[in-house]
Amino acid sequence: MTTKTSELLAVAAPRTVAVVRGISDDQLDLPTPCPDYSVRDLLGHLFDVVVNFQVLARRGEVDWSAKTDHLTDGWRDRFAAEADRLVEAWSDPATLEGVSPGLGLPQETVGDMALIDLTVHGWDLARATGQPVAVDPEVLAAGHGFMDRMGDTGRQMGAFGAPVPTLPEATDLDRLLGRTGRDPAWNR
Repeated sequence: MTTKTSELLAVAAPRTVAVVRGISDDQLDLPTPCPDYSVRDLLGHLFDVVVNFQVLARRGEVDWSAKTDHLTDGWRDRFAAEADRLVEAWSDPATLEGVSPGLGLPQETVGDMALIDLTVHGWDLARATGQPVAVDPEVLAAGHGFMDRMGDTGRQMGAFGAPVPTLPEATDLDRLLGRTGRDPAWNR
């Protein structure tokens, strides 16, 4: 079975996995568009995202404050495997029903949170390490829909920065990045 959430994650995940696989060890200390996050820090956070959102799909509770060093031997392959498990975790239609006991949000919104994290942090890492990244139009549309519903709440909770204005001719990706508080023109 699949859900719209798992289908979108299945499109986004391989692109982010490709970026993660393209990060060399000598790039781990580079800055990223996320203030106060190096590539290493952001990879750790993104690992937490792909692992913790599997638990959230099952309506479990997670401890976001637990800091695990994910960047040990074989971390690129482990990230790819966890990203596949994330897609699988959201493939059962029952995962989208009801409210998340851990977050108090509709499960469908929680799934969208996983998608936006995977997509935007994939861009962050690509930009920080000089890699190209393309985002599927359906993923972008879902990201904009999520920001329409949850952008203000996300900013109040510190998940997103203040919106960064973009030019009228900006791409959908640049507009989404600006909505999440990122400067689409960021360079290290």
